[in-house]
Amino acid sequence: MRAGDDRTPNSGSDNPDRDTDEPDPDTEEPDPGGGGDEPDPVNGESGPTGSASHPDAVASPSVGDRDRVDFGRSTFLGPVVGKMVVQHGGRPDRAGPCTLPMAQPGFTGRAAELAALEARLRAPADPAPDAPVVCVVTGLGGMGKTALALKAAHRARKAGWFTGGALFVDLAGYDDNPVTPTQAVTSLLHALAAADLDPGADRVGHFGEEGRQLDVYRSHLAALADAGRRVLLVLDNVSDSAQISPLLPASGLHCVLITSRECHESLTADELPLGPLSRDESVRLIAPALRRPTDAGDEWTPEETEAVRELTRLCCRMPLALRIATALLHRRRVRDDPLGSLVEELRAAADRSRVLRSRGVDEYGRVLALAPVFDMSFRRLPPDRRRALCGLAQVPFPDFSTETAVVATGQDRPLALELLDDLVGTHLITGEGRGGALPERWRIHDLVRGYASALAADDPALVEEGREARRRIRHHYRTKAEAAARHLRAPGDGPLPDLFKGRAEALGWLDAERVNLVAAAQWPDEHDGHGGRDEHDGHDGHDAAHMVELALHLADFLRERRFFEDWVAVGRAARDRAARSRDRHMEASVCNNLGNALLRADRSAEAIEPLVHAADLFRALGDPNGEGMAWNNLGLAQRRSGRLHESLVTHRQACERFRATGDRSHEGRAWHNFGLALESLGRYGEAAAAFRRACALHHRTDNRFLHGDSLNSLGCVLYAAGRIEPAVAALRESLRIRQDSDNWYAMTLTWNNLARVLDTAGQADEARQARNRAAEAAARAGTATTSYGHHH
Repeated sequence: MRAGDDRTPNSGSDNPDRDTDEPDPDTEEPDPGGGGDEPDPVNGESGPTGSASHPDAVASPSVGDRDRVDFGRSTFLGPVVGKMVVQHGGRPDRAGPCTLPMAQPGFTGRAAELAALEARLRAPADPAPDAPVVCVVTGLGGMGKTALALKAAHRARKAGWFTGGALFVDLAGYDDNPVTPTQAVTSLLHALAAADLDPGADRVGHFGEEGRQLDVYRSHLAALADAGRRVLLVLDNVSDSAQISPLLPASGLHCVLITSRECHESLTADELPLGPLSRDESVRLIAPALRRPTDAGDEWTPEETEAVRELTRLCCRMPLALRIATALLHRRRVRDDPLGSLVEELRAAADRSRVLRSRGVDEYGRVLALAPVFDMSFRRLPPDRRRALCGLAQVPFPDFSTETAVVATGQDRPLALELLDDLVGTHLITGEGRGGALPERWRIHDLVRGYASALAADDPALVEEGREARRRIRHHYRTKAEAAARHLRAPGDGPLPDLFKGRAEALGWLDAERVNLVAAAQWPDEHDGHGGRDEHDGHDGHDAAHMVELALHLADFLRERRFFEDWVAVGRAARDRAARSRDRHMEASVCNNLGNALLRADRSAEAIEPLVHAADLFRALGDPNGEGMAWNNLGLAQRRSGRLHESLVTHRQACERFRATGDRSHEGRAWHNFGLALESLGRYGEAAAAFRRACALHHRTDNRFLHGDSLNSLGCVLYAAGRIEPAVAALRESLRIRQDSDNWYAMTLTWNNLARVLDTAGQADEARQARNRAAEAAARAGTATTSYGHHH
């Protein structure tokens, strides 16, 4: 039963408060036995729609009334004065009424959610609870709430759990004119009364006033409960708890199943939030649209399989979006490649909700278009919430922390949290509380993001707010990444910033924000509203400089956590910006950083060009330290490219350059890399001497991490030279001084190296223990267990 598709009062009626052809209930007694010109509503000579066989007919409005009320279709175009025959308790020989629309054909997935609903809808154990079971299925518009509720309702009715009836009302809560409680009660009373009408009934009640309607409705439900006949109410599209509070039964036997796009904290109810379908469920939903002719077979090619998965991804596995995509595939069925064309169109769209629209309506009379669904949700938002969501949508992060939301919105933390809570309540964003010391994270649904960004693009003020939000985030990330990088470096680099309590907290923040940091470092430069580069904050290129600095601050973290491809991507974006900036020192630093990243990503040949360019720029700028760092990395690239003798010369130059400048920290790195080149040439004795020199320099600068790396390498070359005992000693010392380290990849290497040396020494038990420790470290590092050698 759908209530309230059109509720505009009849402008042609002289008395809009009363059915014009009915007698005044205050002055005339109705004739329940028929007579006059009014047809018999029980024997079905005619009905509300003019059908002689309408089963629910109780009154036949005159021609003048049909544009105002149609009980059979639950259409209300103005205030309603109704009448009904009441027979409390219902007739036991008649089945309870069912006004449920059809269950959605092709319903797919949601097994866990169906099971959860069915568990709540089952008949309660004796004694019955004091209050009805109320379940609220919530979720973003288009997530399939109505389809799920109706599937569960039909199953429950078929199982015989609701002998008193299963009633459905669409409350149209997100339409311009939502259904009122009075209209809904009238619709429900009509359905309940129609099942109990009897030719001999002699009790007639009038319910022209709202209070009277509610009394009769509640009395009828109570009588059904007293008779042991349970009723299921399905209240669809509820936007406000005030729509449904008067409709809730008093008896604990009855059940209410509600669907809504919003959380209703004021209701005592079980909430079942709906998210996207699983990947496999999404594929099953869309598969029928891709059936081939019978002679073509049903198997998909690998390319088609990948395209289907990509289509489900672009639809964000949202049921409505997938059903629209299915309709679009049907419409394009004569094209050479309907699937590929739709995928490409969605990929290219800034706002996919505008592409996801098809002709016609679904089984429930709803338009197959996604944008109108979002339109209705956005219209209900207060203006400040709508603006905030449009601003957040222009910050292209997959998810974000509360801290980031505070920066993006420019609000203080309490106000930002209140705003986020409100948006979560509407399911336009989702929140995840991770417990413990981990901060909560927030996510905007991709289709909502595209829709909100498109809205913002049409409003110059919102565009500027988005630009300001990204600028604030750039500055925030640069500042915090710089502080975190200081904590990751050697303690001797000077006083540490107080933004973090220590190295562990700095690493935790970098881990949590890594995806967003990498994305922000690659954002395109901001432009002003006239297509030129942004010149805010006093000088051109200010934001570009921030992004270059961010890329450099991330280098140590990405290296330590071995996110080498991220490092390369960030480095390339920074090089492009630095080249445009005309700041030669910045360009040299970025080229050195990019070459280092390419080295770690095993792309040594590619690394040589930016490293040579960096060395040349540093030399021209008169920066010997910078030149030494570029030589150090260039030597590594040469060695890994097989140019061993060139590598040896380059590393020796770097050692001499750092010794001349007094940079002991970088001199230690240079001697370490010089040792690696010597080892590659089989000169193990000289390599061991180089590693010992590196260890001494790292000890002087109190750099435990690099000291541990050099001791590990010393153990490796001593083992290669057949010097087992000193190799064991070096490896154990490496583990000792790094025992508090959380660099699990490095610890895995050293434990494996130690196990190998102990095996050679015949110490099998100790070797087994070392391998177990290596496996534990590898599990924490997320890397292979059996890896040996140097930590690069």
